[in-house]
Amino acid sequence: MRIADVPVNDRPRERLLNRGSEALSDRELVALLLGSGTDGCDAVELASQLIARHGGLYELSRTDAHEIAAGMAGIGPAKAARVAAAFQLGRRVRPADPQGRRRLRGSADLAAVARPLLAGLRHERVVVVICDSASVVLRTMVFSEGAVDRSLLPVRDVLALVLATGGTAFGIAHNHPSGRVESSESDRQATARLAAGAEAVGLKFLDHLVVTDRDWRRVQHGCGWAPIALQISGESRVQ
Repeated sequence: MRIADVPVNDRPRERLLNRGSEALSDRELVALLLGSGTDGCDAVELASQLIARHGGLYELSRTDAHEIAAGMAGIGPAKAARVAAAFQLGRRVRPADPQGRRRLRGSADLAAVARPLLAGLRHERVVVVICDSASVVLRTMVFSEGAVDRSLLPVRDVLALVLATGGTAFGIAHNHPSGRVESSESDRQATARLAAGAEAVGLKFLDHLVVTDRDWRRVQHGCGWAPIALQISGESRVQ
């Protein structure tokens, strides 16, 4: 049945307005983002095909716009961009700081600040969180993309970025697309070099974390904050 043939009050948009977004299925929510279907395939069916093509809603959420648009009739760049943008907004949203600025009090806060820029990715990314002397966040930046190794965590470049931003303290976080939170030997070596470099130029190195969609863990290097728990997806972790 085409959406045009469905009674008005049973259509996804009207149901959302009348009953709230919780009343809609995954495919109906995606259909609202798509906006329209194709000949012989309404938006809801097209959304269902899109979700199935990528192996489920979670995998779709990790897919970039170019891949969403590739090879599927009825989904061009505009529709793909809306879907990708919606998932990215969902990652970024968090309660507003009543004072307009966020202060990092431990590794858990660092993970919470960095996670919106790391969640849902299928490649590795390094994020730098730059703070003032009171550990108030000044800026959160994507530093590099790819594997976390010596070439993507150059000490001189990281320290220069912090100093150029006017920061006096900083933390590093990167993701593991596999979902594993264990740090590698190269993670630990890079962290040790950052800690030593920061001390040499008078900066405070807060911590280095591995952050996944569901969990996080400190890269153990003998410095940084004391372990603090962070609540992510209903699971409390203490590292």
